Amino acid sequence: MKRLRVGVLYGGRSGEHEVSLASAAAVFAHLDRTRYEPVPIRIEKDGRWSIAERPPATMSAGEVIEQSRLEAHRPPRAGREVHLVAHPSAETILSIDRPRASHGDDGNQAMVTGLNLDVIFPVLHGPFGEDGTIQGLLELANVPYVGAGVLASAVGMDKGMMKVVFAAHGLPVCAYAVVRAHDWEARRPAILMDLELSLGFPMFVKPANLGSSVGISKAKNAASLAEAVDLARTFDRRIIVEAAVPEAREIECAVLGNDAPEASVPGEVIPSREFYDYDAKYLDEGSQTVIPAELPPATAEEVRRMAIEAFRAIDGAGMARVDFLLSRRDGAIFVNEVNTIPGFTAISMYAKMWAASGLDYPALLDRLIALALERHGARQLLRTSVT
Repeated sequence: MKRLRVGVLYGGRSGEHEVSLASAAAVFAHLDRTRYEPVPIRIEKDGRWSIAERPPATMSAGEVIEQSRLEAHRPPRAGREVHLVAHPSAETILSIDRPRASHGDDGNQAMVTGLNLDVIFPVLHGPFGEDGTIQGLLELANVPYVGAGVLASAVGMDKGMMKVVFAAHGLPVCAYAVVRAHDWEARRPAILMDLELSLGFPMFVKPANLGSSVGISKAKNAASLAEAVDLARTFDRRIIVEAAVPEAREIECAVLGNDAPEASVPGEVIPSREFYDYDAKYLDEGSQTVIPAELPPATAEEVRRMAIEAFRAIDGAGMARVDFLLSRRDGAIFVNEVNTIPGFTAISMYAKMWAASGLDYPALLDRLIALALERHGARQLLRTSVT
């Protein structure tokens, strides 16, 4: 049987670049080489694409982050330059070999070769990867790809629009406000007062378009709220401010499928810090996960139902991890957000929840690739012309 050539796309122009490398390392480690021929396509932080000399191998996000800090002064790794062909073509990507110019010789010509990929697996987190931009490029190229489409990716990335969609579908969300950077600079004191009156302390402040808890703060008073908005403002022009759920438990649920999505058993994250921030996720060793989460059967079933509803609300496809906040005080459940390309290491919650549901990591990759080809095949049946 012919092996499928899978382009694994990782890295990216995002604050989650290092997390992507760890996720991609797990994908490479678990793809069945009898069925797939993986091609490592790395996107540097400056946006350049290349075929990596070797795929990433470190599956610990914490180790990748620490290594990145140590190597921050070094130039990006060299690789063979590649470009996606942004129209339907037998050659998915073009590889460019640029010879080094010797003294007095400017006549060397770059060698261009084409490579066809059967499917692309984006393992990109955050902006320019999880937000619909890459998905739009792949749609132009008419290449099958794993995961959500343009709309679901964009809505799933933008925490403000996500909440609008959830509320329109009757899903419970905590009280929130959207602050635009321009307004913040123009009338900071008035916005601080409005937030305090409408939401009350404590509040969580987040960049609207980012993940992995990058740029998130918990504000307990006006001074810390101003600092939190200033920090989030450095990552995005739109900031989400949310009322804290009283005595919240962080519950997560994985979804898999296209038109008939399924939900895994729920899991719970017990952070090592006051909340599950970037350090608690990737650098501290004290955070814990409990899978399945210790929930009453009716609550677990409601979480699974709401996870599928949230997935459908944004028109999800392939995969997503849906995060919830569960109040210990009164048992209220709030949909927090949907991650259309969740952390994908072998010990990430998405993979662990499916493993606890009876689907191990290699089989999960098989399902995701099959879903990508299924969705692409269905799209090819749609008319693109009235004639």
